[in-house]
Amino acid sequence: MGKLTDRQCKLAKADDGKDVFLNAGAGLYLRVRKGEGTAKVWLFRFKSLASNGSRWLDIGTYPVISLKDATLRAAELSAKRRSGIDPIEEQREAEEAVRQAKDDQQKSIAAVKARLTVNELFKRWASLELKARKDQGVEVRRSFAKDVLPMLGGVAAEDVKRSAIAACLDTVVERGAPVLARNLLGDLRQMFGFAIKRDYVENDPTSHLKRDDFGKKTERDRVLDDSEIKSLVNLLPKAELNEASIASIWIMLSTCCRVGEISRARWEHIDLKAGTWWIPPDNSKNSKEHNVFLSDFAKIHFEALRRLVDSRATRKGTAASPWVLPASNHEGHVCLKSLAKQIGDRQRGDKSPMANRTKRIKALVLQRGRWTPHDLRRTGATIMGTLGVRPDVIEKCLNHVQQNRLVRIYQRQTLLVEQGEAWKLLGARLELLTHP
Repeated sequence: MGKLTDRQCKLAKADDGKDVFLNAGAGLYLRVRKGEGTAKVWLFRFKSLASNGSRWLDIGTYPVISLKDATLRAAELSAKRRSGIDPIEEQREAEEAVRQAKDDQQKSIAAVKARLTVNELFKRWASLELKARKDQGVEVRRSFAKDVLPMLGGVAAEDVKRSAIAACLDTVVERGAPVLARNLLGDLRQMFGFAIKRDYVENDPTSHLKRDDFGKKTERDRVLDDSEIKSLVNLLPKAELNEASIASIWIMLSTCCRVGEISRARWEHIDLKAGTWWIPPDNSKNSKEHNVFLSDFAKIHFEALRRLVDSRATRKGTAASPWVLPASNHEGHVCLKSLAKQIGDRQRGDKSPMANRTKRIKALVLQRGRWTPHDLRRTGATIMGTLGVRPDVIEKCLNHVQQNRLVRIYQRQTLLVEQGEAWKLLGARLELLTHP
């Protein structure tokens, strides 16, 4: 048979149901398969380097690969064979390299997907740990949404550098909020500690950063003196505060309660006849229940709040709110920051009023400087001390946890009688100062 032509390739058919091999020379054959849909495959035949037997390499189909291209390919393979290369082994290695490259690419893609961003890490941390906090992590979520996630949210958590954390905290300090920066560092450290425990990251970018690097913590010692308490009698009604807020201020001073405790107080926990207020564990800072004995002074202001709640229900034709300080725009209690904001807004001094807030920016300024709701708690405790109440009784009235572990474990006395007397003395003193 002479040299194979393109026409022969085109017309070739299987013979009597058997495959036909057409020799194109130089080890190149066209295999014509039997059956319908006849397939024509180019094969290159060569001797194995290992066994010296024949081996066949599929190099494509006709007419996808023309006779001319198949001939050129066969010539390339013959040259490789002469140089000691086995074409089949070479092809297998090439295919393996392609498979390996695909595997590496898929692993790389999976690795990228597995690299949590700070946004994703925060969501996991929040869902597993923040939700267990008393406030469901509301403050932490707000802080991260404002100061962390806009800067670092899209960065892979394991790529976050210490310098990026410091820059984030410096921004908060520059805004005039070093206390927030200190707290934020603590929260960031907890989040990355959570990530390390779960092998999301290997290193903690907050390491070697100290809270004091972003502002020293100053221990507040502000106490309102007698003249300032007397001044409040005249200042509060003129400060454009609502009646509930004014009554709450006097209650905080006369019970030494925290602002969050009065904000979340419910009427079911207050017995005005017996003169008691039970603060459940969920409402106290240390998760310890607390019983407050109400002085006549404190009861007067709780009664004022009761009248306000009942009056509001009558106007709306609804049931009275279960909350001592109901919110005006929803069914729950007032915002925990409401009282602090109202008091702070009225002590802005020379600063401009905040948008949509009171213009009475100096209405509650006192002679000895700025004061906060927590200062009322400290003031009440201080007055108790000046009236001769023992320090351990005052600590009980404040619902503080005993710092001495042995005393905390072995001395379990409640000192209820002594606490009741302490609140009574405080109330009497405030009555004298406010109604001389």
